[in-house]
Amino acid sequence: MTTSDSAAAPDSPVLVEDLDGVRTIRLNRPEAMNAVNLAMKLALKEAVTDAAEDESVRVVVLTGSGRAFCVGQDLREHVQNLEKGDESLASTVSEHYNPVAILLATMNKPVITAINGVAAGAGMSMALTGDLRIMADTAGINSAFAGIALSCDTGASFWLPRLVGHARAKDLLFNPRTVPAAECLELGLVTQVVAAEDLDIVVRQAAERLAAGPTKAYGAMRQAVLAGSTLPLAEALAVEESFMASTGATEDHKEAVRAFLAKERPTFVGR
Repeated sequence: MTTSDSAAAPDSPVLVEDLDGVRTIRLNRPEAMNAVNLAMKLALKEAVTDAAEDESVRVVVLTGSGRAFCVGQDLREHVQNLEKGDESLASTVSEHYNPVAILLATMNKPVITAINGVAAGAGMSMALTGDLRIMADTAGINSAFAGIALSCDTGASFWLPRLVGHARAKDLLFNPRTVPAAECLELGLVTQVVAAEDLDIVVRQAAERLAAGPTKAYGAMRQAVLAGSTLPLAEALAVEESFMASTGATEDHKEAVRAFLAKERPTFVGR
């Protein structure tokens, strides 16, 4: 097992760690329940961009420090900006939140969100981007936006109706409440709920399993599913066809065929 490498100082708003092909991105403002201020937005956008572009990264884990996953926009900073006449609310969506949401949803490798505590507002939206959404039994999800008289952002309007249906999505948005872990699992907001003390090991096991798999195939699958959720059938089939061609040319596909004929387990390298 390789040694983990940290790419940020311990007091950075976002911590990055690499271990055996798994890139962990940890929101790190525990004293503010990982509320997203400008420094975190910039660091998170950089971290997610680097993870998406780094071919050595085969799985990305997004999680939080302390007792929260992320409670969304830092309202203290927001109020200060309003008092100064700074009307950057719309621009921060386009400059910061949207790029992060798109990268988390479309990067060519699996994403796991390890929901260690409450995920609210933009934090909820980011939590929902994971292919695997593993939640501690003490955590919860809260849309939060209506409570501050704002519409939703960071992909909430995209993910919620696809996970729970349009009617329930609007109910969760119009009537924000902290949905407990068991109900999150029942609704399909998360894929697994585990004891809080087991979260790290369960996430690590899931990440290691995916990191040992055919990374390009996983990336193609997640992009095909995303496209298939919005495209007409013929166009969705064309997307599948293009990804079948690209994954068919990978080293991992050749290795899988070789191993099948040799009656061996394949060893995937992510290329």
